[in-house]
Amino acid sequence: MNYFVTGGTGFIGRFLVPKLLDRGATIYLLVRPESMPKIAGLRELWGADEEQIIAVEGDLSRPRLGVKPAWIKKHAGKIDHFFHLAAIYDMKADAESQRISNVNGTKQAISLSKALKSGCFHQVSSIAAAGLYEGTFTEDMFEEAGAMDHPYFLTKHESEGLVRAETKMNWRIYRPGMVVGHSLTGEMDKIDGPYYFFETLKNLSSVVPEGFPLLLHKAGLLNIVPVDYVVNAIDHLAHMPDQDQSCFFITDPEGIRVGDLLKVLMKVSGGPGLKTLDVRLLDSATKMAGKGISRLPPVKALGEKMVARMGVPPQIIGYINYPTHFDSTVTRSLLAEADITCPPFEDYAQAIWDYWLHFLRPDSKSLISEVDGLFNQMVGRPTLSAVRRKVKGKVVVVTGATSGIGKECALRLAEANATVILVARTVEKLDETLAEIAGQGGKAQAYSCDVSSAKNCDKLVQDVLRDHGRVDILINNAGRSIRRSVRYSYDRFHDFERTMQLNYFGALRLILGFLPSMEKQESGQIINISSIGVLTSPPRFSAYVASKAALDAFSLCAAPEYAAENIDFTTIYMPLVRTPMIAPTSLYKAFPTLSPEQARDLIIKAIISKPKRVSTKLGVAGAVAQSTIPSVTEAFLSQAYALFPDSAAARGLSEEEAALEKESIPSSRLALAQKLFSQVWRGVHW
Repeated sequence: MNYFVTGGTGFIGRFLVPKLLDRGATIYLLVRPESMPKIAGLRELWGADEEQIIAVEGDLSRPRLGVKPAWIKKHAGKIDHFFHLAAIYDMKADAESQRISNVNGTKQAISLSKALKSGCFHQVSSIAAAGLYEGTFTEDMFEEAGAMDHPYFLTKHESEGLVRAETKMNWRIYRPGMVVGHSLTGEMDKIDGPYYFFETLKNLSSVVPEGFPLLLHKAGLLNIVPVDYVVNAIDHLAHMPDQDQSCFFITDPEGIRVGDLLKVLMKVSGGPGLKTLDVRLLDSATKMAGKGISRLPPVKALGEKMVARMGVPPQIIGYINYPTHFDSTVTRSLLAEADITCPPFEDYAQAIWDYWLHFLRPDSKSLISEVDGLFNQMVGRPTLSAVRRKVKGKVVVVTGATSGIGKECALRLAEANATVILVARTVEKLDETLAEIAGQGGKAQAYSCDVSSAKNCDKLVQDVLRDHGRVDILINNAGRSIRRSVRYSYDRFHDFERTMQLNYFGALRLILGFLPSMEKQESGQIINISSIGVLTSPPRFSAYVASKAALDAFSLCAAPEYAAENIDFTTIYMPLVRTPMIAPTSLYKAFPTLSPEQARDLIIKAIISKPKRVSTKLGVAGAVAQSTIPSVTEAFLSQAYALFPDSAAARGLSEEEAALEKESIPSSRLALAQKLFSQVWRGVHW
């Protein structure tokens, strides 16, 4: 089946294209000339090759989208589905740019689709096409649309009208609600819609005590949908028989009142409790306020300043009392056949809040600059479809699989149809992880094993090969970290033995155990979870870093020996991750850390692209500094070492002494900055 897709590199498109690839499709992707270099990265993200994703140069503003006549002639009659997703989805965009993209772009897309004699034209419209209709708007309504003062509403309505006017072309129209991030990962590409209120809520949650009650008016009804629901719905509806010339509302059947939305978001942000009220008089007041801001010059100027300080575009205020209820009865009955339903907002609010906090929030630049080395900013995180194409049917061993990074990896791989071998010490936790995987329809088997025991490792290898016949991917994730100065380790040689036993010898034992079967099948991958410490050499981690460095050295030497057998070795220099391993050190609370889900995505991306090394920019900078300016680096690390003491346990303090000292250890970025400042400027009085 052949598809032509516009807007495939946009937010919805990035999730829809993998769904189409799963159908064994060849996809012709409209790409602007300046964006052609991005295609290789997109193929990598989607796990597709050059025959599955074919770039077609073009532009929305040009006749027939700028596609060359020779290309059109060659492919006429060969396109089964034409998906038109390209448009401006931005309430802040100016009217002219929205008209060029949304109206003229649709006109030219229709022209191209007709020239290609496409089987069906699929238009991704929006609930905005209904305008501000007062009451219930059904899927068969169009001309009845309400007020369309905003150019986004007007251009979406007009562009949909162009499609509906085509009587000799098969078409289907999809009207999603306000599209937000993925319901599981929270992934989103920009701040829009409800995200405009996140910063104000974050600030409020910082100053108002948790549990403190606040009153809030419920106001209007919003219709918010996660992108994965939208894409699953479009993919299913587009391929159903006998549905041409139909329009589908891809919406939340109930919607959510503004006050209830803020109440949920305040809860996930750790802020005060909200009590929402339904007061009709306040509805009128809110509408008047919106109109005042938008129409009366003096009020408009003052209002814009006020809402701008809250991080909310003035254009949004008038829509707080959104008056429309969208009746999606017909669409929901069609989606029910495939068990596709819209999750309630409260079920995924935490996911989208966390993603905003770490990746979209304007003042999180320090964290983003660290994370941008982890993820390809152009294409985002690896999709489930891309992972599935790499691991479906493969046997993947994950050590340390019952918590943190290991557990997140195991769940994701099982969701991608891999057979996951869970390895950990605690039987009860293994059973819990098995139950979670079974609950999502995945396939896994658990093996209790202490990886620091050579005898246990040998038995694990024997049992896994007996039960499954092979191992395709080994992820050495289990590890032990010790933070203690050498001066406090003179009589603790066992610290060095314990870290080497688990981090090096245990991992090595598994590698040597599974390599023969990989060599026999002439394929395999060994992924070792190392540490950023190997590149930056932080004080107090000599035992831990040495054990990780040993495994790195082994892998570098072994990799060339197995290259001819198509066996890849990948080392991931993992930065600080919020896992149980770092929980005992309260100082870490002051530093930016990755979530286990973000660390998981690093590993998943390593499975897809099979790099030799994966590191962050900070790690690379540390390694370069160690190699080029070792004296300066040592002086810097010496200052860092002097800044904070070893843990109370490392120095043998009593519980009372430890509790007293803990009060002086910074547990926030501000406190850390203050201590750094005083260390650098000690002896200087201001």
